[in-house]
Amino acid sequence: MATNNLIDNKFAQLREQGRSALIPFLTIGDPDLATSVDIIQALEEAGADMIELGVPYSDPLADGPVIQRASERALKNGSISVADVIQVAENARNIGVKLPFILFTYYNPVLQYGLESFFKLVIAKGISGLIIPDLPIEEDSEVREMAEEAGIHLIPLVAPTSNDRVARIASKARGFVYCVSSLGVTGVRADFHKGIDDFLSTVRSATSIPIAVGFGISSREQVERFEKQADGVIVGSAIVRKIEEVVPLLQSKDTKKEGLAQIRDFVRALKGE
Repeated sequence: MATNNLIDNKFAQLREQGRSALIPFLTIGDPDLATSVDIIQALEEAGADMIELGVPYSDPLADGPVIQRASERALKNGSISVADVIQVAENARNIGVKLPFILFTYYNPVLQYGLESFFKLVIAKGISGLIIPDLPIEEDSEVREMAEEAGIHLIPLVAPTSNDRVARIASKARGFVYCVSSLGVTGVRADFHKGIDDFLSTVRSATSIPIAVGFGISSREQVERFEKQADGVIVGSAIVRKIEEVVPLLQSKDTKKEGLAQIRDFVRALKGE
């Protein structure tokens, strides 16, 4: 059933097609804000289903070294605010990108912006979801209430924990539940924790909304593994690392198309295309 939220509509469409969502994560501003718009367009062309827009942060608690380096590259050009990242989303819309956008930010930049002003901005600019990894469920009531009123999904991260806590987090989730596939910070991994399959089953049984798996997923084989158990697969560090590899190409007018083509091909390969 169609709703006013693009995340819900995308999952409904994928369910009808028997597919799961591929959800790339980007550090916005890496290597610069204008190029981030081009990368978003390239990801849509490659078949991404929705995109997490990461606000670069100088002290990213949940992020591993690849995404930390991306934040450093982005911040070399000066500070990048939540508003700058949301403007990138609008600029992508203005060139025809139709994907749902999920803003990934730590809580402090939101507080600094002011909650009321922040929600006015995300409503005006068409952000569909929020992920705030350092805002625990015990402290999110004000943000959750404002998000509900705005029709924007506050998407929780849930890591392996007690079944009671999984159920409590999942019961309040909107959009989808972000299941953390690996313990620790983000980063490319060859292996996932041993209880991952049971954990995903526990989350699945605790909610009727979609579940998506992220943290450490970097290859088509890993995407395929989790597509069978989840409604979406989130790929962050592997895509950010590919961007890191082609930054020299992206920074030259003569080679920018080639850099974007390499990112596009990498994402198509993740989708098995």
